[in-house]
Amino acid sequence: MNALFLGTAFLAGLVSFLSPCVLPIIPGFLAYLAGSSAADSQTKRRDIFVNAVFFVLGFSTIFALLGVILQTVLSHAGFEVQQWLSRIGGAVIIFFGLYLVGLIKVGFLERDHKIAVKHRFNSRYATSFVFGMAFAVGWTPCAGAVLGSILGLAASAPVSAFFLLFFYALGLGLPFLIVGAFTAQATALIAKMGNGFVWVNRIFGIILIGLGILVFTGDLTLLGNFAVINNFFLR
Repeated sequence: MNALFLGTAFLAGLVSFLSPCVLPIIPGFLAYLAGSSAADSQTKRRDIFVNAVFFVLGFSTIFALLGVILQTVLSHAGFEVQQWLSRIGGAVIIFFGLYLVGLIKVGFLERDHKIAVKHRFNSRYATSFVFGMAFAVGWTPCAGAVLGSILGLAASAPVSAFFLLFFYALGLGLPFLIVGAFTAQATALIAKMGNGFVWVNRIFGIILIGLGILVFTGDLTLLGNFAVINNFFLR
């Protein structure tokens, strides 16, 4: 089931990027890091892209460290503890799935908690890297719920915790790099799509609910059996 978990983590990163509370600010934010404005960002595409790379490296570093810590701490747990971790992880995934679908409302998830980086370094690249680290540590209502579900998944499969967080960072980072390379076009596309990205969160929430139920009940093997049957008939 590692492939399923890793695919879910990658998809979660994409969903975090497409969150309606994150996506609209990204082009202007990357332009700000590069010392440019949205109006002239196309003429400074290289600067924006390089700063996007360092921004992605910043939050990827935090997620990688978090994955290493979770894997180190939880992978040595006994069998019974592992079972309880799976149940707790499944419950966490279901909880955040219900939140993303909109079936439950939680006050602390609605509040926006961010860590501000007040100091700007002489190097814009260093500033972008530190901003990326702060972005990973900061908590936003949309991205936080998706990341919380991946942490729940990591708790249910601690030996894969590092790779889950790595694939989450990969799914979140690739779109950042694309926007950094094509900022002007991305800005126009985001404005055109409007609030349609809300449905991305809801669809992913449904996926999480189903996955969380399978993790909680220990029935993930059903997906494996389904894949085997499909491969048999597709030969």
